[in-house]
Amino acid sequence: MVSSAGSVAGSVAGSVLQPLVFDPLRRLQGSASNSDDQPIDDGDRLWVAVDGMGGDKAPGAILDGCLQAIERLPLRIKFVGETDRVLDAARELGLTEAIEVASEAGHLELVASGPSVEMHEEATAVRRKRDASINRAMDLVKRGEALAMYSAGNSGAVMAAAIFRLGRLSGIDRPAIGALFPTKDPGQPVLVLDVGANMDSKPAYLHQFALLGNIYSRDVLQVDVPRIGLLNIGEEASKGNELVQQAYELLNRESRINFSGNCEGRDVLSGEFDVVVCDGFTGNVLLKFLESVGSVLLDVLRAELPRGRRGKVGSAFLRSNLRRIKKRLDHAEHGGALLLGINGICVIGHGSSMALSVVSALRLAHSAASHGVMDDLAELQRPPTGGA
Repeated sequence: MVSSAGSVAGSVAGSVLQPLVFDPLRRLQGSASNSDDQPIDDGDRLWVAVDGMGGDKAPGAILDGCLQAIERLPLRIKFVGETDRVLDAARELGLTEAIEVASEAGHLELVASGPSVEMHEEATAVRRKRDASINRAMDLVKRGEALAMYSAGNSGAVMAAAIFRLGRLSGIDRPAIGALFPTKDPGQPVLVLDVGANMDSKPAYLHQFALLGNIYSRDVLQVDVPRIGLLNIGEEASKGNELVQQAYELLNRESRINFSGNCEGRDVLSGEFDVVVCDGFTGNVLLKFLESVGSVLLDVLRAELPRGRRGKVGSAFLRSNLRRIKKRLDHAEHGGALLLGINGICVIGHGSSMALSVVSALRLAHSAASHGVMDDLAELQRPPTGGA
């Protein structure tokens, strides 16, 4: 189950055209559009552990993103990585002085690790490489030295390390990967889970995903009463395969959530649901499809623009807006996805993450850590009251 997650989990005009990258989390943190320019009180900074060796561009791009995040967000970062490789990357990118400044201010701590789990390795490598950066970052969360961790590395390995080091929440059989998708309202995304952690699911798993998503949507996205939808081929309770029909019955009886019924594919981005639940296979197909829409839309619009001088002028005016549309629809631009159901806060980044994506992912980690999510997830250890 863990190794299969590794192959799929890592990939997911005017105000309407604004990219989703930061808007929802900036708003939820009580920030204005120029929030990154406001001075940060050191007393508000939270520790986050970062797997500095995870990702195609690591450690350089990850380090660059962390340094930018320290300037923009109320964070302190424990950057875990192979010391020589981290310092070499810092010199190459001209980041040595920035590291020294951040370290002296108490905002950055370099934590040495052993040989890393590479992107091509099996998830089980986390058992052999006990001192790998991904394991050491998890351990920092487990010991309470960090409130959340982030990795853009081998996503199957991230999930394996999270399960082995942090453990699953009581009452949760399978962790799920939750991704924020855009909706008609740029300030209110929809949380879709699972998008790749579990290729085969049971009705009970989907029930648990709904409980996890409900708490995250309520606490972090600050939706008072999240509307939970079950992804299906029709609105009627009788529609769908055996998995979703049985899951529908469980969700319909669950008293701890506001189950709004089945959600058809066309309604995922409608804004009518705050959380959409599905199995990991279906969710990953949905994720990859959404990633392609922006590029296809750009190609279609370019092909439809008039040729000649008029077309070039029109294209020049539209280009920036079209790029913003693409970013808004591209999940990879959002920085990361949440691994829900483990005993800690973990954000999985896209394998090709550059500095801006790292900043966005760390914003997501900070949002989860600062809203008491783990405290409320403890509620799931209590027996359900709705007969589910």
